[in-house]
Amino acid sequence: MLKLNASYSKKVPADGEYTSQSYHASIEVELPDGLSSEQLNSKIHETFEMVRNSVEAELHGNTVNQQGGNGAVNTINNGPQVSTPASPKQINYLLTLANRRGITPAQIAAQNNVANINQLSKKQCSALIEQWRNAA
Repeated sequence: MLKLNASYSKKVPADGEYTSQSYHASIEVELPDGLSSEQLNSKIHETFEMVRNSVEAELHGNTVNQQGGNGAVNTINNGPQVSTPASPKQINYLLTLANRRGITPAQIAAQNNVANINQLSKKQCSALIEQWRNAA
């Protein structure tokens, strides 16, 4: 029996200055004896891809439920999943930019999958402001 450990880490900027958030996943799987080099390389690639995809899915807010054919379960350890809410100043500026473009608050909320614009995260609000400033 062979054991394969695969892990993937990614560090991304966080909301505050000089801060980052780290995402990490690792998996340990058991492989049968007697695999050819090609089969072993394929299993290594497949396992690493599963771990990498899990981290990227977490990072982008998608849910991925992957379980290897051998019953291996991946573990994802990342920082707190709490997103910082947008500040009232950010929301007001976003509304000013949206008004100039003829975009309603309801449209902004729907586009960002929130009930109303006061539920936007700081990150979502910043991204919209940046996008609309650059397009102007």
